[in-house]
Amino acid sequence: MSGPGPVGGLGEGLGDGLGDAASPGTGEVTATVIVNAPAERVFAAFLNWEKQSQWIPFTKVRVVEGDGGEGSLVEAITALGPASLRDEMRVVKINAPYEVRVVHCGKVLRGPGSVRCTAMSGDRTQVVLHEWFHLPPGPAGKVAWPVLWPGSKLSFTAALRKFGRLVEQGKLP
Repeated sequence: MSGPGPVGGLGEGLGDGLGDAASPGTGEVTATVIVNAPAERVFAAFLNWEKQSQWIPFTKVRVVEGDGGEGSLVEAITALGPASLRDEMRVVKINAPYEVRVVHCGKVLRGPGSVRCTAMSGDRTQVVLHEWFHLPPGPAGKVAWPVLWPGSKLSFTAALRKFGRLVEQGKLP
């Protein structure tokens, strides 16, 4: 999906102040994994926000507003030593068991994201995570993204692989 405006309708009609955060940023990351489990189970496991802490390294995830469904605010704090990064995500769309859309709306991490679950033969599910982060303006963003992108791609892919293993082992949801 490309072009101006919200991605796939993210942010449309949301009068909750998401503003430019709902529009795609220029930092784009996609990660994919095949999970040997039915789409309904995979999707339910992904929406168990607090359990994401089990498969996203160094990160504590919790719902800070709402019930985890549409309109909820989810917080993910990643800490490595004394450094920490707070990611706030507004859940803007849930189309179970196929897709969840969020908007990263914090001070540092901003932009839309989605996870899509596609049922495959043999009770397998393809999971695609896609994020469009806003980068710092000017030269800083142009320099930072080529350095950050490979690490982002690798870390998202590794986290999704761990997620898949946990679902297959029955440890999630």
